[in-house]
Amino acid sequence: MTPDAADTSIGAIDAVPLEDFLQTVEALTLDERRVVVDQALVLLDDAFVHLTLKQAMHAVAPVQALKLIRHRLPTMDDRQFHTAMLSVFIGLRDLHTNYLLPDPYRGKLAFIPFLIEEFFEGDQRQFLVSKLYDTPPDASFAPGVVVTHWNGVPIERAVEVNGERNAGSNEFARYARGLEGMTIRPLTLSLPPDEAWVNVRYVAGDQEHETRFVWQVTPPPPSAVGNALESEDAHVQSSIGIDLQTEIVRRTKKLLFAREAMEIERAVQAYRGTKGESDHADSTTTSIFPDAFRFQTVTTSHGDFGYIRIFTFNVNNADAFVAEFVRIAGLLPQNGLILDVRGNGGGLITAGEKLLQVLTPKTIQPERLHFINTPLTLTLCKTVPWLDRWVRSIERSIETGAIYSQGFPLEDPSAYNQVGQTYTGPVILIIDALCYSTTDIFAAGFQDHKIGPILGTSGNTGAGGANVWTHNLLHQLLGAGSPIQSLPKNAAFRVAIRRTTRVGELVGMPLEDLGVEPDEVHKTTKDDLLHHNKNLIERAAGILDAL
Repeated sequence: MTPDAADTSIGAIDAVPLEDFLQTVEALTLDERRVVVDQALVLLDDAFVHLTLKQAMHAVAPVQALKLIRHRLPTMDDRQFHTAMLSVFIGLRDLHTNYLLPDPYRGKLAFIPFLIEEFFEGDQRQFLVSKLYDTPPDASFAPGVVVTHWNGVPIERAVEVNGERNAGSNEFARYARGLEGMTIRPLTLSLPPDEAWVNVRYVAGDQEHETRFVWQVTPPPPSAVGNALESEDAHVQSSIGIDLQTEIVRRTKKLLFAREAMEIERAVQAYRGTKGESDHADSTTTSIFPDAFRFQTVTTSHGDFGYIRIFTFNVNNADAFVAEFVRIAGLLPQNGLILDVRGNGGGLITAGEKLLQVLTPKTIQPERLHFINTPLTLTLCKTVPWLDRWVRSIERSIETGAIYSQGFPLEDPSAYNQVGQTYTGPVILIIDALCYSTTDIFAAGFQDHKIGPILGTSGNTGAGGANVWTHNLLHQLLGAGSPIQSLPKNAAFRVAIRRTTRVGELVGMPLEDLGVEPDEVHKTTKDDLLHHNKNLIERAAGILDAL
């Protein structure tokens, strides 16, 4: 039977039950579906830089799969069509390269009002409700309860199954996104859950309980002011590396479970709107980039250290971002810095790479970016002024048969060394499997320049080594007459258009699918989840103290 209306109450968020939302879905016409498939074929055949790599590493044939979908369009209903399209792109195992669903899915997300996170007792993985939004159906369901089953399926297996529906390029990345997607699912990138509600079995104290939660659908939270994804500057848009799903989920978690942080963000943005950025730059507790930075002094058994959490690189001004990091790092102890980028899905590539210089006396070598050699990328590089460096090598590929163009950094190497080192103490970097794209590039640069040790809560980053462009950006830059055409009902695509390769001892090594492996791994504890990463920070402090 359908749960009572009381079970669907979620307070201030403007949401409707999943079943009600599904009544608003309007199908694409047959002609509209053909346009979507044809544009997907153009992108994958002529722009997708990792096509050869993905076909080899994951044994997929995405171009042929799209041709089959086009052939079978007359026999498909709307959900079957979207499922087939999503399956092709998920099979690429590339979180940069996505099919974005049309309206009304676009700009919506489905969620259940609590957060599940994993922790370990010895080698045993368990799952804990760490945060809760609104009053649950059962009074015993509260932060700290341990979830054992999800719709009758053991929770660990349910997470694994959900992970396989995600495009993470390694097992750590898929598992992390499977766990995150248990309760928050952006409908821009995935169809609504098949089930209207879920039955959750959990342990509170020594008692086992079971309760039911209804999937809700709501608009996503507002984006932070000054983010790169919404920039109108085509040059900024062309310099982005970000996992869109992780970014949407991050903002959603902030709205649902960190309302105080959201209020601080709004207050800072309002203040900057009336007073300007420099007037707020003397704050010792709050960043002028409140969505990106949180900082504090942490006290451990090894002493006091600085701690900076970088939640995102999704800003539209790399130099201002670096300057703010320098300011807040200067407020913290100078004997050691814990730099935490867990859950950071990326953003503006230059923001991540330019940050490296302030942590080391070494000259920073930015990663190189390469196009795939096709007539479309050649036309693009001849059309767009800031891409002309790539023209000659793409032209020569006709003679050499090279798959990829020559690699160049986004900016002149001198631009990554204008500030120089400002923090001279030892630095440790904390990563996880949700780190992606710009954050992957930042972690790789941190490792390649031997800035300090890397501590991971999983065995690898998300392994995203590319610059991502939207279909709309390609349409804008190539103009009328190009094979890139408008899409129906606000449907969209994103594509990895330039791959990145590493520098230093691993020079030339692609970052995609390989990622960054930490020097040490810390298994998350229950205390970490319930007491502000207590054991993780203690572990990091111990490594710093040894340095």
